[in-house]
Amino acid sequence: MSSSDPPHHRCSAVVVMILLLLGFSLVAADDVSWSDDSGLESPGCTNKFQMVKVLNWVDGVKGDYFTGLTAQFGASVPSDADQSVRFPAAFVNPLDSCSNLSSRLDGRIALSVRGNCAFTEKAKNAEAAGASALLVINDKEDLDEMGCMEKDTSLNVSIPVLMISKSSGDALNRSMVENKNVELLLYAPKRPVVDLTAGFLLLMAVGTVVIASLWSELTDPDQAHESYSILAKELSSGGTRKDDPEKEILDISVTGAVFFIVTASIFLLLLFYFMSSWFVWVLTIFFCIGGMQGMHNIIMAVILRKCRNLGRKSVKLPLLGTMSVLSLLVIIFCLAFAVFWFVKRHASYSWAGQDVLGICLMITALQVVRLPNIKVATVLLCCAFVYDIFWVFISPLIFNESVMIVVAQGDSSSGESIPMLLRIPRFFDPWGGYDMIGFGDILFPGLLISFASRYDKIKKRSISNGYFLWLTIGYGVGLLLTYLGLYLMDGHGQPALLYIVPCTLGLVVILGLVRGELKELWNYGIEESETRTPEDPLPVA
Repeated sequence: MSSSDPPHHRCSAVVVMILLLLGFSLVAADDVSWSDDSGLESPGCTNKFQMVKVLNWVDGVKGDYFTGLTAQFGASVPSDADQSVRFPAAFVNPLDSCSNLSSRLDGRIALSVRGNCAFTEKAKNAEAAGASALLVINDKEDLDEMGCMEKDTSLNVSIPVLMISKSSGDALNRSMVENKNVELLLYAPKRPVVDLTAGFLLLMAVGTVVIASLWSELTDPDQAHESYSILAKELSSGGTRKDDPEKEILDISVTGAVFFIVTASIFLLLLFYFMSSWFVWVLTIFFCIGGMQGMHNIIMAVILRKCRNLGRKSVKLPLLGTMSVLSLLVIIFCLAFAVFWFVKRHASYSWAGQDVLGICLMITALQVVRLPNIKVATVLLCCAFVYDIFWVFISPLIFNESVMIVVAQGDSSSGESIPMLLRIPRFFDPWGGYDMIGFGDILFPGLLISFASRYDKIKKRSISNGYFLWLTIGYGVGLLLTYLGLYLMDGHGQPALLYIVPCTLGLVVILGLVRGELKELWNYGIEESETRTPEDPLPVA
């Protein structure tokens, strides 16, 4: 790369701000799910609440499916569409089904609005009129649980009863007002026991951390080896080394680690109280800028590793100054990629572009922000550990809902969501949805693993005798435990650092104690920094 190029590892204020303020730490499944909080149970009223797909045909043309929730009473719904039967649908009269119906519904699926009577009463009236099933249209988008009353001591409803959302009911009503023939089919597909796409997401997270930790060796192995050798000699002799002017490094301090968590908490609360579409748009633009810059750095490093001569020809541009032609072309490509993703961010395939930009952003951030020793790592990760648990599990006791989960879901009114997470579709799940992992669950352990990689290189440790390999394995185990917790809690978002921190920070402390190196790891670099004059910069590996 020519000297006129923007520094290879330089990170703009936008990237640092995104890293500091938007390190959301959450593993979740963005999908259709329901936790069974059954209330009053009595004979005939012991069903578990279950999500149901409602397939619909209008004049023989199949449309999108609606989602429904079964009642605590009534017949069960087949788990396979082939085992279910297609029935015509009809609105009841009266619409709320709170009294005897005025006409027969032999073989039809009854559609009723919510009304003021008990759900069990609606079901009895629909069944008495010969309906094959009852769909209650809610007066809002949420699906409420339809339970039994205390007086329903012995209930015998033999037809399926479920609730659909207001928008689903409106769509059916529009078709029926136009005198079209509407047919419905109900079934409740079962989710796979093992979520294979979660494994892909785990590989993406671990791969991002490994690539970021070994980036200098992957892109310029000769220079990296020389840098580590020189730094090892200077540190062993108590000397100092001047920074490479082409690199911009931010070493986190103990104060900075605490400030990081406090600032992230304040920003999380701002998002919780003032979430709106324009707020999410601003954050999405910051994400695009940071991801675009990260992609530029990565592409330039990969190209120049093989073809260094390509970066010699330069051009002078207004505002941008002098830069290589290659860098300019890469910037144009990255800009086009980011703009295309921004425009198409609601498309079904947008997850791929979001993951590419996010991974590029995190790899670049882990080159810029570093942990100097295990002392700072302990403060940062322990604070993040408490931060994660508090905002996911404890915040509902104060704010009536999980602040972290609400913020991660974005602005429901506009459909906008914050892109600071990796996500992948659940390809093998009939309910679809996404598996997600927040940037914080990659960046926090990534900082520790990157430190371990640098430490091993400077100390010339082998793979088995070092810390990098074992921390990487520990990180993978922590993610596996996180997904196990996600499964056992029926898809409820998990504070991943609850599992990751003990498997990484706890592991390095145990290894350090066993090897007698914990004191060195804890105070690594402190003696050297104390011998420098204030003008001397920190050493950079």
